[in-house]
Amino acid sequence: MADTVPEFRAEEESARGFLFALSAYLLWGVLPIYMKAVAHIPPAEVVAHRVLWSVPVAGLVLLSLRRTADIRRAFRSLRTLAMAALTAAIISANWATYVWAIAAEQTVEAALGYYINPLVSVCMGAVLLRERLSRIQLLAIGFAAAGVVVLTVEAGGLPWVSLMLAVSFAVYGFLRKTLPIGPSQGFFLEVLIISVPALVYILWLQWAGDGHFRLSQPRDVWLLVGCGPVTAIPLILYAFGAKLLRYVTIGIMQYVAPTLIFLIAVFVFREPFGSERLLAFALIWLALAIYTWPMLRTLWNRGER
Repeated sequence: MADTVPEFRAEEESARGFLFALSAYLLWGVLPIYMKAVAHIPPAEVVAHRVLWSVPVAGLVLLSLRRTADIRRAFRSLRTLAMAALTAAIISANWATYVWAIAAEQTVEAALGYYINPLVSVCMGAVLLRERLSRIQLLAIGFAAAGVVVLTVEAGGLPWVSLMLAVSFAVYGFLRKTLPIGPSQGFFLEVLIISVPALVYILWLQWAGDGHFRLSQPRDVWLLVGCGPVTAIPLILYAFGAKLLRYVTIGIMQYVAPTLIFLIAVFVFREPFGSERLLAFALIWLALAIYTWPMLRTLWNRGER
């Protein structure tokens, strides 16, 4: 009986973690619909409001968790502040590219970027950390590269939106691990640092008469304020989920968001999806299936035990 209690608690924590992570990925998956609603606003202004209105949401979470002491310690470390400023700049570039992609009807490319992101992370591990790649990983990377080549030929140039999203998020994740602070605290620190230039930019737009945060346009005001919660809440849910789940489980679940983004792009936004794109996506889906198979086998074996 005593042995079953820790096991039950572990299962309960896994279930909670799964719900947290699934909620995050579902919210990220439907985010294009919200970003489409603000497509008439310049991406830089949208990103500035995403940053600014994320601060109170992240702050409330820290207060509820009573982790504000971590932030005070972080402000006493120049290295931590410098690293947080760098990761904040990288994730801001990722957000700006994503917002622009939705407004410019490049949502399919955005989905592709988040599909190939895990494979980019694997390549970074091999190059920067000297991690040895297995044959299966090399095969998966090869198929993904073939898909990118097909898209490059079809478009007459590199699919820069996809590559920018994949590379920036992979670099962000790599550097984020070096921050000596928890995920929720780190996110608050990042948005707090870049909220200063974001606020200056918003005030300058308002002073110049180019800002969309006007009382005469209440819809835009609410949409811009809402950019904070739709940015912060999924990230915080993901942080809690990742803490309670195995890395393998998170690795498989991460394809929920780009799949929803892809379905919304094709069936809701009616973006073109010709035979060349179908071939490219088929190669990348095959790459992901090869890459994910060892994870699925690991989960299956654990389940049998």
